[in-house]
Amino acid sequence: MITAYADIDLAVKCLKEGATDFLVKPWQNDSLIETLKEVLQDRDSSKKTQSSKEKQNGQEIIGESEVMQNLFRKLEKIAPTDANVLILGENGTGKDLVAQAIYHLSSRKNAPFVKVDVGALTGTLFESELFGHKKGAFTDAREDRVGLIEAANKGTLFMDEIGNITLQQQAKLLTVLQNRQLTRLGTNTPIPVDIRLITATNVPFAELANEQHFRKDLIYRINTVELTVPPLRERGNDIVLLAQYFLQIYEKKYMKHQLFLSDSAKNKLMNYFYPGNVRELQYAMERAVIMADNDTLKTDDIVFSPIEQKQQEGMPLPTHNLGDLERTTIEQVIEKYNGNISRAAKELGLTRAALYRRLNKYEI
Repeated sequence: MITAYADIDLAVKCLKEGATDFLVKPWQNDSLIETLKEVLQDRDSSKKTQSSKEKQNGQEIIGESEVMQNLFRKLEKIAPTDANVLILGENGTGKDLVAQAIYHLSSRKNAPFVKVDVGALTGTLFESELFGHKKGAFTDAREDRVGLIEAANKGTLFMDEIGNITLQQQAKLLTVLQNRQLTRLGTNTPIPVDIRLITATNVPFAELANEQHFRKDLIYRINTVELTVPPLRERGNDIVLLAQYFLQIYEKKYMKHQLFLSDSAKNKLMNYFYPGNVRELQYAMERAVIMADNDTLKTDDIVFSPIEQKQQEGMPLPTHNLGDLERTTIEQVIEKYNGNISRAAKELGLTRAALYRRLNKYEI
């Protein structure tokens, strides 16, 4: 707002209406240009923050890579509808965060969000937890209980690990979804339910389509739209973006001074395969913050989960660049022998001197 009237009430009113700044005539050119630059910088920063993060319930889905931007665009289209959504992706990719994002962007965001890991439910427990039961329906049914599907009425039901339920359980679930009503164990009275269903699984879609393991009619019910959450190894620079995000979280949690990632640490993060995906990266960064001796984290500070190491063996490397391949191979062999240079050099077919030269070259 540019005006000849330096009135406080007018300035306050303009700012409330959305003005970024209030300038009084005659203005100074240098001052005006600086003000405009600041406005543009703030606007660019705001757009970048919005495009790289989807926020829900205090948690963030972070990503600037093309695959994540594509996921965000799909979320914006799908979330406001009532369509059932099937979320596919490997363990640790953040399928539960995507489910919560759909919920918080939906028209049902003020209604219940109920999550259940159906893969962990078996037999009577499956029916009791999902459909509820009447007192005396079975030995341990000491009181009436509302099932999770009924608890999600008018809201969203998130069924995680849907690919692990048995064919018998699938049939019972299909009946509820088709009829939009359920019957508690121990009664014959149907109860109408109105839910938006979100499901997730780490089982590949091709396996779900195998009728020996999963009913096709149930797939069509749960899969009006499917979303695939990409593995971390396919997200490029998002790896460093996420690492810095976790770094900030754990700096505060463990009351450390501000920490930084060295270029060599970033290279190590970028060249790892991440069989455990974002969850494994989070573990590595938390450990690095706890064990850090300096303000700058180096390659030795980045240690990946030993749980995933055997899974990584035999997996294809995420690059075809010869330098990256050599670096990754050297790091893996050195980790294998816990830093023993002689044994690592022997396996690599190098002399100790030649291996040391490569260590210096790649800042390992």
